[in-house]
Amino acid sequence: ITDTLLLLEHPPVFTLGRVQASQQNVRVSEDEIAAAGAFIARSDRGGNVTFHGPGQLVAYPIVDLGGYRRDLRWYVSALEQSIIETAAAFGLQARAGGSGETGVWVGDRKLAAIGVAVKRWVTSHGLALNADVDLRFFDMIVPLRAPCMPECPLCVWQ
Repeated sequence: ITDTLLLLEHPPVFTLGRVQASQQNVRVSEDEIAAAGAFIARSDRGGNVTFHGPGQLVAYPIVDLGGYRRDLRWYVSALEQSIIETAAAFGLQARAGGSGETGVWVGDRKLAAIGVAVKRWVTSHGLALNADVDLRFFDMIVPLRAPCMPECPLCVWQ
């Protein structure tokens, strides 16, 4: 497979990762989610539950790591670095998550989530950068981060 990058914006959707507790981290009923104009989808990516929707850039790199490095930590670090460099282009000082944190952060606010899947060293899934997303959807879940840390859109600092 040749390396491919899919960039898109999803309709409002909550995705459940492979972590068994991901359904338990949905704080509201499916009826409430539907009333908000969203739905729930199961995913084969790693991680817990997250939200994707308008105002969020979602990137799905499809990469054969065999042509680079067969090292999942290296790959996730490369994704983090690409987000950090993107944030810097907007004048923001971002950082990779520390101990117990995933994704990319500006201060104590999460700018981007990362959730990947790898089969036979070919990647799928990827990252979600909060550009101008409606943060109220995140109140419906315990997202892929500590529940006390707010998500933040890129537009907050513009």
